[in-house]
Amino acid sequence: MDHKKQSSSNGHNGHLKGHEAPHGGSTSHIGHKDIFTKCYEFNHHTKAQSLGLYPYFRRIDDTVGNKVICRGEAKIMIGSNNYLGLAQNERVVEAAIEATRKYGAGCTGSRFLNGNIQLHEELEEALAKFLKRESVLLFSTGFFANQGALTSLLEDTDAILCDRENHASIIDGCKASPAKTIPFAHNSAEALRRRLKRLPETAGKFLVVDGVFSMSGDIVDLPAMQKVAKEYGCRVYVDEAHALGVLGPKGEGTVHHFGLNSEVDLIMGTFSKSLGSMGGFLAGSKPVIEYLRHKARCFMFTASLAPAVTGGVLKALQVMQEEPERIEQLWKNSRKMHEGFKSLGFNIGTTQTPVVPILVGSEIKALHFAQKLFEAGIFATPAVFPAVRYGEAIIRTSYMATHTEDELDYVLETFAKIGKELGVFEDSAYREGTKRRANNGYDFDVQDEKVSETLRADSGTHTQA
Repeated sequence: MDHKKQSSSNGHNGHLKGHEAPHGGSTSHIGHKDIFTKCYEFNHHTKAQSLGLYPYFRRIDDTVGNKVICRGEAKIMIGSNNYLGLAQNERVVEAAIEATRKYGAGCTGSRFLNGNIQLHEELEEALAKFLKRESVLLFSTGFFANQGALTSLLEDTDAILCDRENHASIIDGCKASPAKTIPFAHNSAEALRRRLKRLPETAGKFLVVDGVFSMSGDIVDLPAMQKVAKEYGCRVYVDEAHALGVLGPKGEGTVHHFGLNSEVDLIMGTFSKSLGSMGGFLAGSKPVIEYLRHKARCFMFTASLAPAVTGGVLKALQVMQEEPERIEQLWKNSRKMHEGFKSLGFNIGTTQTPVVPILVGSEIKALHFAQKLFEAGIFATPAVFPAVRYGEAIIRTSYMATHTEDELDYVLETFAKIGKELGVFEDSAYREGTKRRANNGYDFDVQDEKVSETLRADSGTHTQA
C-alpha cells in the first residue's frame, strides 16, 4: 500500500480520514497533526527492497569461524568489528556461560540498586589497570557512555569542539548536551584552532574526537589536536571504540599509541569491537568518574551489564593481553588488504587501520555491489548518504586477525570482478572535481528495466534537482 498516495488523496492536508490509522490505532482529530503520518509515508527502503537490493537486517543463523550462515549459505564476514576474533573464542564463551550460571541471565536493576555484582567491579579495575587510569565506569552500551559523559559534564555556557566525522553516538550525545556544539573540519588541528580562538576564555571547552574514525578508518591527529587544545584550556575526550585492541603497544588504543595518556582527560571505549561483546566504559581520574557515577542518568537509570557480557569481556581482555600475536596478525591482514585494494585500482581513502572503505560512488551502484558480494559468499554492507557524502557511497569492510590468506585472496578477487562488472572505476566519484547534489534518499530515479545499463553510465547524470 502506498500510504503517501492514500493520505494525500483524502483532501485533509495529508491527514487520514476518520479515526483509524492504516496499521491500527486511532489518529488525532481531523485538522490536528498526527505524529504518525511520517511513519505511514516513510518509504526510503521500499525501492531497494523491490529491486532485491536491500542490504540491512540480514538474518544470521549461525557463525562458523570467519563465516556466517545465512539461510543455509556460508558467507565470509568482512562487515564485522570483531577485530581480534574474540567473539567466538572458546575461553570467552565459557566465561560468559560460567557468569550466567553464577549470577543468572540478568541483574534486573541498575548498579545503584540491585544490579552491582562483583564482576562489574573486577572489570572496572582490570580496565583501569590496563589503561593506566585511576578509575573506570561501565555503561550498558558505548552509545550510553558517550551520552553520559556529554550530557553530565557540560553546561549551557560550555562548548563541545566536535570533529565532523565523529561517530553518530558522539553526535547524538552532543545534541542531548546543554553545551553548544561547534563542528570543525575533519582531523584538522588548524580548523580546531580557529574555532577555539573565537570562544571566550570564560567558556568551558571540550574537544571530542574518535581515535579511529569508523567510516574512513583513519587515525586522529591527536598530537596536534592535543597541543592546540592545551593552548586554549580545552579538555580532551577520545572515543577509542575502534582503536581498543587495534592501536597502542598492547592494544590500549590511540592515546597510548601516541604516548599521550597523561595529556588526555577522558577515554571512552566499547566492548562491541575487539572485545567481542557489547557495552562501554569511561576511564579517567577518580573525581571525574565518581561525578559521572552519580550524575550520568543513562548509567543511573539503566539496568547494568548482564553477567554473561561482563564475564565474557573480562576474559576477552585477559586473552587479548596474553595473546599479543592476535594484534600482530590483525595488522598483517590489514596491510595485505590495503595493498591489495590499491593494486586493483580501488580508492580506499585515508584509512590506516583494519577499517577499509571501498569507494563505489553511486548509491544504487553500492547497493548492487553489496548484493553481488552477498551472492558470491561475502558479507559486507554499503554506507550511503547521509552516512557518507552524497555520491561517495562505499562498501565498508573491516578485517579480523582470524581471516585466512585464502579468504582474503577470495575477497580481493571478487571485488575486482564485481568492480569491473558494475563499472565502478568509471563512476564520477573516481574523477576529481565532479560534484553531485544530494536528494532526499538514494539515487533511485533510474529506470528499473534499465538498471544494468544505467549502472555503467556516469552516475553524475542521475541526481535530482
